[in-house]
Amino acid sequence: MIIHGARPSPFVRKVIVFAAEKGIAAEVQPAGFGRGGEGFLKGSPFGKIPALEDGDFLLCDSTAIITYMDALKPGEEMIPVEPKARARTIWYEEFGDTIVQAAGSKIFFNRVVARFVKMTPDLAAADKAEAEEMPKLYDYLESVLPESGWLIEDRFTLADLAVACPIINVAYASDGLEPARWPRTSAWLAAVKARPSVAAALEAEWQAVKGMLDK
Repeated sequence: MIIHGARPSPFVRKVIVFAAEKGIAAEVQPAGFGRGGEGFLKGSPFGKIPALEDGDFLLCDSTAIITYMDALKPGEEMIPVEPKARARTIWYEEFGDTIVQAAGSKIFFNRVVARFVKMTPDLAAADKAEAEEMPKLYDYLESVLPESGWLIEDRFTLADLAVACPIINVAYASDGLEPARWPRTSAWLAAVKARPSVAAALEAEWQAVKGMLDK
């Protein structure tokens, strides 16, 4: 199985970690930014990352890919089976993929990616997102995180992974998540990053991120 994409992408990271949590062996091949192998070009006709190549089965979009992966290996699903837990997990994925990512990308793209791809960064937009948008999201997380430290079923699920991935990118370029103000959220993010699957993904992507930070 091959995952096509750029490792620092929150959506690519989500699929890489999801595969590791499910015990699915996957090779990661670089794609995006105008590059990619034949499997990526065929599997993602609009250049969306990540894309999946599993033999002759090709698929793009992180949500579609993880849905496929979860069904491949039933048992201890990352997407819970119990109806209410399942529905809330899907909400948290939507929250991470659209709401958190929309705010967080203003910080990560403008402070990190823009210079790397030779675009003019909008640092004012990054500063505004850090000061006005992200605190509201951290406030929300602080209010919904259970005592267990995990969003759903007192265990690590897609809910935690999907919400954490864009925040991880924010943390590469911002120290706005203050433990004194958001202790539960800070502890939760640290626990996510400490999981072996996530730690391995972060280690593998660090050189790419460092290359962008050093630009």
